[in-house]
Amino acid sequence: MKTRIKARYVIGFDGHGHRIIENGQVVYEGQNILYVGAKEFPGTVDREIDCGCSLVSPGLIDLDALGDIDHGLYHWEVPSQKNASLMWSKKYWDQGPREFMTPEEEAFKSLYAYAALVRAGITTAMPITSVLYKACAETYEEIEAAAYNARDVGLRVYLGPSYQSGNRVVASDGTTSVLYDEEAGKKGLERAIRFANVYGGWADGLINAVMVPERIETQTIDNLVRSKAAAREIGCPMRLHAAQGSFEYNWIVSHHSKTPLQLLDSLGILDDRTLIPHGLFVQGFSELSNPLPGDDLALLAERKTTVIHCPLVYARGGTALESFGRYRRAGVNMAMGTDTFPCDLLLNISVGSMMARRVDKSPEGNRVADFFETATLGGARALGRDDLGRLAAGAKADIVVFDLSGRHIGPIDDPLRTLVNSGSGRDLKLSVINGRVVFENGRVLGIDESRLDERAQQYYDRMKASVAERDFRGQSLDELFAPSFPAWK
Repeated sequence: MKTRIKARYVIGFDGHGHRIIENGQVVYEGQNILYVGAKEFPGTVDREIDCGCSLVSPGLIDLDALGDIDHGLYHWEVPSQKNASLMWSKKYWDQGPREFMTPEEEAFKSLYAYAALVRAGITTAMPITSVLYKACAETYEEIEAAAYNARDVGLRVYLGPSYQSGNRVVASDGTTSVLYDEEAGKKGLERAIRFANVYGGWADGLINAVMVPERIETQTIDNLVRSKAAAREIGCPMRLHAAQGSFEYNWIVSHHSKTPLQLLDSLGILDDRTLIPHGLFVQGFSELSNPLPGDDLALLAERKTTVIHCPLVYARGGTALESFGRYRRAGVNMAMGTDTFPCDLLLNISVGSMMARRVDKSPEGNRVADFFETATLGGARALGRDDLGRLAAGAKADIVVFDLSGRHIGPIDDPLRTLVNSGSGRDLKLSVINGRVVFENGRVLGIDESRLDERAQQYYDRMKASVAERDFRGQSLDELFAPSFPAWK
């Protein structure tokens, strides 16, 4: 069936870059786009959707997408002297971690998260979940359930169970180190390989394989090397959090005399199928306490490795990439991630542009258009997909429509800048993924959303309660998490 979407504005792709088409249209059939332009489609269509004063956009690509209920809600304003209480205590490690949630709860969390991603105009996601309250990262069963949830909501995902060979552990005196369980890491990699072989390419190509070992410092060298070898054999990307924080950076430097990115390169891991979320701690970053010689950005550019930029979560922590424009000028491929709630890439584009301008003291290279390209074409490049992140004949029919008619939008100047300045992902009007309408008339189609919020609150409350069991100080939740204002008495 041929479907035509018409609107006041369309962001089309002319083979070189995005272009704004006034009074444009997009026609798709099956999984693919047939036509994008201002002139009438030279043929008949079976259905026409007139979106009026709206912006038709390629689907947004989120490569560090929140796949559970966000623990950042309680982490956000914890005083720095209490940060160690959020990690695992040595006592908890010695007792043997346990699963706090039931399999049914773990299956639910991805359904809730994926529905939220669809509601924000994200059409391709590479999910990430917290492992703080897990026994050892993600189980095979919860990621298998996540694959079915992605299929049901119609979200394209790059998916695999995360795994780790160790964890940060806080001793009774408050000092932090990393303790390792090599066997757990090996079993985790085995789960990931099994999942990739069973579900890679499943559900009409909506479910795609990816290797997602956890943070660089919680992996053994052997498991890192084996993970990349597995990714190459399977032919899938590998995502690894690295160069994201001071503890991790200093731990790697002290143990290997290399920066995290230099270590990965020495192991042969950096290439065009490796994705690095965050990547802040490189030479020239103002928060480095132990800088090493070299040029990490030049290394990333030479290896064609992607950095996944998540500006909102950085800004909430009081820091910023230094800077988005600098990385792009160095030739580093940039993609976008949300990594926190709300999973709104338009909000991340807005915050990211502001933070980058503050660092660079200039809008050049840090414009809304630069970030939008990163959230579409940059993400597609990271995945090796020239059929995503663009509205063009032959591309996948991943199409999102944002309403520009709301009173909160105000007068329209440039439609994209106006949307980012005055709107948000909540202005989504229509979403099509792989040729299937997945969001329309304010609803995620194909699932019952009526009880999602109630169950999400229950899940969140249990997740938060688990912090007290891990705290090396043994504090209660009231002691750990102060309210914004004291309770009324």
